[in-house]
Amino acid sequence: MTAVELRGVSVDLDGRPVLRDLDLTVPGGARLGLIGPNGSGKTTLLRAIAGLVPHRGQVTIGDAPPGGLSRRELARRIALVPQIPAVPAGMSVTDYVLLGRTPYIPYLGTETRRDLAIVADVLDHLDLGGFAGRALDSLSGGERQRAVLARALAQQAPLLLLDEPTTGLDVGHQQQVMELVDTLRRDLELTVVSAMHDLTLAGQFADQLVLLDGGRVAAAGPARSVLTKEVIGHHYHASVRVLEDSGGGIVVVPVRPAVAIEPERQVTHEQPA
Repeated sequence: MTAVELRGVSVDLDGRPVLRDLDLTVPGGARLGLIGPNGSGKTTLLRAIAGLVPHRGQVTIGDAPPGGLSRRELARRIALVPQIPAVPAGMSVTDYVLLGRTPYIPYLGTETRRDLAIVADVLDHLDLGGFAGRALDSLSGGERQRAVLARALAQQAPLLLLDEPTTGLDVGHQQQVMELVDTLRRDLELTVVSAMHDLTLAGQFADQLVLLDGGRVAAAGPARSVLTKEVIGHHYHASVRVLEDSGGGIVVVPVRPAVAIEPERQVTHEQPA
């Protein structure tokens, strides 16, 4: 089953073209990584899929007709984790995650026992049960990121869109978040599309990569075919070494260009008279 299909999608923001006549098919259950230099259109593409920005062309979600879903129906099919989520001051973790149930709560209605049970289950799944009553803004960066992910999972949407999910996290928490997303994808049979800044993480946690540049697809395929020295050098204007780790993942290492070695300078320290 196809989770998402884009045909001839273009987006202009403030009169500037950001996506240009883009075609893309995401199979159900896929792990797709969106990469590309800053300003290439990764975030805009996620927002176009989620129906958050006006676009030309067709975006089809699953078996629904293009443009045939209401905002509430879209929220039941797509969960988006933004790069910089709003964190309401003083809101508890439970209340924040409960926001993910909004698409299922009638207008002027309140949450049901089932909504509360789903939230409790998600919190336990992400090892956040002990933080349920804590204020969201009192959590550490890694804990808060898990809470944001919990809110998205509470939507029970089959398509999960992640915009730079490891932003601001140290290397340990980056790995934990990505491993957690991968586990949840398998357990809950999700389709995951992630915009990623870190090329090594993208190469290790995505089955297929799509490299955007100038709002167009510049390269697509498995990590080995997209994350090459030549492709990265051309589109990122970076000098890198591309390695393969023992587990078969791709590792991208920045390499400094050759520079002239300056003669060693001796530092002297004068004793006071």
